[in-house]
Amino acid sequence: MLKENRELKLIFILLTLLFGIFLFYPLVLVILKSFQLGGSFTLSNFSQLILTQQFSNSLMNSFKVSGASAFVSVSLAFFLAYSIHFTNISKTLKKAINLAATLPMLIPTITYGFAIIYSFGNQGLITKLLGFQSFNLYGFNGLLIGYVIYTLPVAFTLIKNTIRYMDKKQLIVSRIMGDNGITRFVHIIFIPLIGTLAIAFIQTFFLSFTDFGIPAAIGGQYDVIASTLYNQMLGSIPNFSNGAVVAVVMLLPSIAAIFIINYLEKFNVKYDKITDIDLPKNKLKDTIFTLISGLFILAILSIFAVIFILPFIKEWPYMIEFTLDHVLETFHSSNLIQVLKNSFFVSILTAIIGTIVCFVAAMITARGKMPAWIVKSIDLVSTLSNALPGMVIGIGFLFAFSGTSLQNTFTIIILSNIIHFFSTPYMMIKNAFLKMNDSWETTAKLLGDSWFQTLRRVMIPNSLSTIFEMIGYYFINGMVTISAIIFLVGSRTAVVTTKIKELQHFAKFSDIFVLSIVIFLANLLMKCLMNYLDKKVGKRYE
Repeated sequence: MLKENRELKLIFILLTLLFGIFLFYPLVLVILKSFQLGGSFTLSNFSQLILTQQFSNSLMNSFKVSGASAFVSVSLAFFLAYSIHFTNISKTLKKAINLAATLPMLIPTITYGFAIIYSFGNQGLITKLLGFQSFNLYGFNGLLIGYVIYTLPVAFTLIKNTIRYMDKKQLIVSRIMGDNGITRFVHIIFIPLIGTLAIAFIQTFFLSFTDFGIPAAIGGQYDVIASTLYNQMLGSIPNFSNGAVVAVVMLLPSIAAIFIINYLEKFNVKYDKITDIDLPKNKLKDTIFTLISGLFILAILSIFAVIFILPFIKEWPYMIEFTLDHVLETFHSSNLIQVLKNSFFVSILTAIIGTIVCFVAAMITARGKMPAWIVKSIDLVSTLSNALPGMVIGIGFLFAFSGTSLQNTFTIIILSNIIHFFSTPYMMIKNAFLKMNDSWETTAKLLGDSWFQTLRRVMIPNSLSTIFEMIGYYFINGMVTISAIIFLVGSRTAVVTTKIKELQHFAKFSDIFVLSIVIFLANLLMKCLMNYLDKKVGKRYE
């Protein structure tokens, strides 16, 4: 079979080199480094660090705040998804829920912390409106809010997409059989969603557990595992061996998550037929969901409002006068402009190259009729890249490529982003390929088309919609990521998110918010552009 697929064989070899060098090799180095001390292998690194009170506290803190945020995030996501699919609230409100729930994806996580500070702090916008500070901001409370905002889009998307494929006709059947409202909810809605809810919980827990951006902004003295890892690697006294130990410990939930998610997939309920129905009117229910959903939208907008307000205030909260000085100063700074250019450059190349890598990888697994071991190996890469914390990838790259020509280059940042975010766009295009007619390539071959002609005339045109999604996904994540690249940037290759981390030390929050606005607008523009191209191309190939 491989002889019949020379092009795919070559692509597989190139992919093997890519992931071997830039995924498995750095990961192996991290693991080996954790057992090294003075040139010999030992377990003392683990015993010395893990038994310390500071490390134990940071690990327990991570478990507590990540578990709490995952529970809140999944509960809220379920409520919002239910509001969209199982209530008669207005279509406008449903669109607003979709927008508000996915809005945080367009802004770096490190900015969430500063937005929370300027919303709920002593001089925060919401504090000023309320007349009092509602809670202690730094530590557990602030992290909880930040993590919920960060992970909500993931949980919401997972649950909403699952509900979309539920057979609503069963609600009518259950009603006819005399079931009460609670029984209908439990058996028709909740139980079929248990698998998805559990997966959403694990995913959101994992994202919170490994995130660095939010603790960097608002963690305060409440140490978590991500901030401990950063301090070990880039603190006043760096200790790479201890950093590797922390990274390995951070990997354990990732490995567990892989097995648990694979197990939970068997709980997914498949329907023979999907039927959409007009839901019966229930004014009380619809009113309650309208009010609570409206409060959620208001809360999200209130928290992020400061990002778009403070840069235009002369000196908050002492001189509340409109000004463009902060914006003009930011754009007059050659350093900040260069950082913005770097971010756009990195994100665009990440989007283009990453999309190509995912596309050809999916061609092998979904359309290439390749041996099972090849398909499984690429799927394993997808699973592993999804489970690896960004900070672990970053440390692996640091160990692997320090002292080489790749150190502190745009190339290493782009490669890190491609590896880090490989899984989702790969699964997007793979699922798109699996839905295509199996005979298309055969027909093209009978007509005398070469492999490249088939690719150009059949495969690409019929997957353009997904390709645009992949480009948007890679670009947006390239603009907002910080966890992996914090260890990889240099003075010439700094990007917006790492610059925000630097500006934090100088308390230049106006500059931080201006840069965040630029990121938001760029991501929003990219999202709109991809949606426009999707619709335009869709009509062309309809």
